[in-house]
Amino acid sequence: MVLYEYPFNESIRTMLRLEHLFDRLGQLIPRETPLDHHFALVTIFEIMDVASRADLKSDLLKELERHKAQLNSYRGNPAIAEDALNEVVARIDHAYSGLNQLVGKAGHVLTTNDWLMSIRSRISIPGGTCEFDLPAYYTWQQFLPARRRNDLMQWTQSLMPLAEGLQVLLGLLRDSGAPHKVAALAGQFQQSLAAGRVYQLLRMKLDPSLGLIPEISGHRLMINIRLMRQDEEGRLKLAQQDTSFELTLCA
Repeated sequence: MVLYEYPFNESIRTMLRLEHLFDRLGQLIPRETPLDHHFALVTIFEIMDVASRADLKSDLLKELERHKAQLNSYRGNPAIAEDALNEVVARIDHAYSGLNQLVGKAGHVLTTNDWLMSIRSRISIPGGTCEFDLPAYYTWQQFLPARRRNDLMQWTQSLMPLAEGLQVLLGLLRDSGAPHKVAALAGQFQQSLAAGRVYQLLRMKLDPSLGLIPEISGHRLMINIRLMRQDEEGRLKLAQQDTSFELTLCA
């Protein structure tokens, strides 16, 4: 099954983008080649750009606090395992503490590194990091993989509180929803959302053998999903067939 996610607000959209970038970074750093480590550095700069949103840190802290308060309200409920509850609350506390101690925006400390900023200023220029443009960067790329990897790990340290906060919060958000089977009739699915309930994330799982691509739109009152099929020229057309899939709404 292929999982698709759709954020209902800009805050969650930013968090999902950052999660995507941290996942890419985690795959690139352990590799060996200079090209992989070049794109790891590109990813670090992308994380800094996305994380520069002024209210990101406060949004994360507020959401972590909200989830903690909700979990603490379950204490004393015989249907809830206290040990598991304590473990989750401890994870929230650790992520909250790390984020709260973060000075400035994520990666702010890296902006004081003139060498890194010289690379950042040219990395978006097509071919702008050639050896004749940035000889010091080219020299770094010739170092042994372990040396480059150690540098990358050191540079990402200031980003780790953000990565942990995102991991905890998005994990809690995804766990808040209950999956259920629905059907798109003639390729289209619509559902009204309960008044007073604010959903933040839609998740859907679709059988890849169907060869369908979902187009998802929605707001606080309604969601709409159209299942599309790609023709030989790459254009998307509505697949006018009844199709079932798994839907989860997370609050």
